[in-house]
Amino acid sequence: MIRNMRMKKYYFILFCASLFLTGIYSKAQLPELKPDILTFEPFVWPSQIPANCPFKQSGEFNAIKFLGIKSGYRYGDTWYPTWASNDTLYSPWTDGRTKRLDGYTDWSQSWVDPVHITTGQGVIVGDDPLTIKAYSIGLDKSSPAAPYAGRYPAGSLVHNGVWYYGTYCLDPDGYTRYGKDTINWPWLGPFVGFRTSTDYGHTWKVCPHTPGKPIFGESGKYGYPVKIGAPHFVDFGKNMEHSPDGKAYLVAHGTDHNTYHKDWQVWKNSWITGDQIYLIRVTPGIETINDPTAYEFYGGKDAKGNAIWTSNFNDIRPLLEWNNNMGCVTVTYIPQIKKYIMCVTDGGNTYSQMNTYLLEADRLDGEWKIITYMESFGEQGYFVNIPSRFISDNGETMWLLYSGNYWGRMNGENIGVNPPGGHYGMTFQKIQLLKNTVKQEKRTNKKRKY
Repeated sequence: MIRNMRMKKYYFILFCASLFLTGIYSKAQLPELKPDILTFEPFVWPSQIPANCPFKQSGEFNAIKFLGIKSGYRYGDTWYPTWASNDTLYSPWTDGRTKRLDGYTDWSQSWVDPVHITTGQGVIVGDDPLTIKAYSIGLDKSSPAAPYAGRYPAGSLVHNGVWYYGTYCLDPDGYTRYGKDTINWPWLGPFVGFRTSTDYGHTWKVCPHTPGKPIFGESGKYGYPVKIGAPHFVDFGKNMEHSPDGKAYLVAHGTDHNTYHKDWQVWKNSWITGDQIYLIRVTPGIETINDPTAYEFYGGKDAKGNAIWTSNFNDIRPLLEWNNNMGCVTVTYIPQIKKYIMCVTDGGNTYSQMNTYLLEADRLDGEWKIITYMESFGEQGYFVNIPSRFISDNGETMWLLYSGNYWGRMNGENIGVNPPGGHYGMTFQKIQLLKNTVKQEKRTNKKRKY
C-alpha cells in the first residue's frame, strides 16, 4: 500500500510537470495577434460620379476623407462583423488562413470542390481597430455546394445570444474561361439559409435548407438571374439596439428579368456585380430565421410614398436600380446623425479594378442619395462595410472595413493598391464624412477598361 501511494505520488508529480511544460509550450506557440498598421498622408478621395448615376448628390455629405491610418490582419476574407450583447464582434470568414488563440491556424476554402466546403467563424475583440485582436474560433464543414461549385458566407447576425450564419452559392468556377478572358464566379447562386449557434459559434445546428432547395426557392444555374443571392444584415449597432421595430433587415444585390438582357455580360449577376438592390426583413429567432413564410419583402411604394411590404416573394421589387453598376451591398445605421450609410461595390468583370460608392438616407426605404463615388477603390476593394462598433461620438468618423487585391494581374490588367495599406484579408481604413466642404467634380462619362 505504501508502495502504491509512492507510485501515485510519483505519477502525480509527473502529471503536474507535464501540465506545466504543456502550458509553457502553449504560451510559446500563442500568436501575438497584433494588427498590421500603416500610416500615410491623409487625403480626400476625388468623387467622380458617372453621368448616368440615378442618385442625387447628398445635401449632407459630398466626400470622404481618408485620415491616413490603416489597420487589419492578413487573414482570409469575407469579414462582416456583428456586434453582440457581450460587447464582442463575431464574423464569418473564408478562403484563406486565420490564426487561432491556441497557436494553430485554420484554413477555410469555400471553393475547393462542391462537397468539401469549409467556412470559418471568427472573433474581433476590442473597441479600437488599432488594438483589436482578431482570430478564428473554428471551421464548419456542413455546407456542401452541389449542384453549385462554391458556397460562401453571407448575412451574419448575433442577436440575444444566437448567431445566425448565412451562406450562398456561386457557379460555375473561380477561374471560368470566357473567350480569351478568365472570370471569377460569374453566376450568383441562391441564398441557402442559416445555420445557428447558441454558444457563440462553438457548436452549430445545421441549416435545414440546401443549395438545391434554398429558403426562397431561387436558382442561379446557368446564369439565371437571382434577386436574393448574398444578403447582408443591416448593422443596427450592439445587439440590434437601433432597429426601428425589432426586426432584422437584410439588403442584397441581384438582377431581375427586366434588366438581365440589357447590356448583357456573362458576369452581369455575379458575387460582386448586379443591377438592383433588394430589401427584406424578419423577426429574428431560431424558429423564424429559416422559415420563408416569416419574411416580408420590400414591394415598392404606394401612391402616398409609403413602403409596401409583402409576404409573397413574387411581389418583391428593387429598392434601388442602376444597370450594370451595382454589386455587393452593406448598410449601417449611424444613430448620432440619424442616417443610414450604404456601401455598394461594382466589381467590374470580377477580376478587374472595382468601384465603390457610398449612399445615405434617413430611412431604409427612403430616398437614397450619393455621398461619393470612388473609382477603382482598392484598386480591387470588395466586401466593403462600416462596423457600428467603431463609429465616433459625433457619427462622422468611422472605419471602412474591406478586403482587396485577391488577384494582382489578370486578363492583361495589373491591379495596384489604393488607398495605401490595402491587402487581402481584413483591412480597416479610418475615414471621415465631409459636410459639403469639398467642391465636387462634374459627373463624368468615364468607362471602365475591361
